[in-house]
Parts: sequence; structure tokens; C-alpha cells
Amino acid sequence: MNELNNRVREFRARDRLSQSELAQKIGASRQTIALIERGDYSPSVVLALKIAEVFAVTVESVFWINHGEDKQDE
Repeated sequence: MNELNNRVREFRARDRLSQSELAQKIGASRQTIALIERGDYSPSVVLALKIAEVFAVTVESVFWINHGEDKQDE
């Protein structure tokens, strides 16, 4: 089964943002950020784009579908 993986926590740490700060920047709740980071919630395309924009990276740098393999380092 394909699973959406993400690097939100890693990018947050890089930019020294709390879950609440990221949530405020994208118009979501802290709980939504926590769920995304745990992989318990798949964000909408709009939310994924906003997250990538905050981190100044592509959506594909933050989110990817796991096809039974680990993401390759870029």
C-alpha cells in the first residue's frame, strides 16, 4: 500500500519553527501539523503547497509517496 511520507518535522527543526508557528503561517491548527508529522493525516494540495512555500522548497522535497522504498537523498 502506498503511504504518504513527509519531512515536515525536519524542515521545522531546520527553520526553528514550533508546530504552532508553522500552523499559524499556513492557517491550520497545531494539531493538524502534529497529525501530518506523524503520518496520520494527508494534507490537501493547498496545505501541502503552503507548507512547502514556508520552507522555500518544492512540495516533492517535503512530501513523497512510499512505494515500499526509502526516499533517496537529494
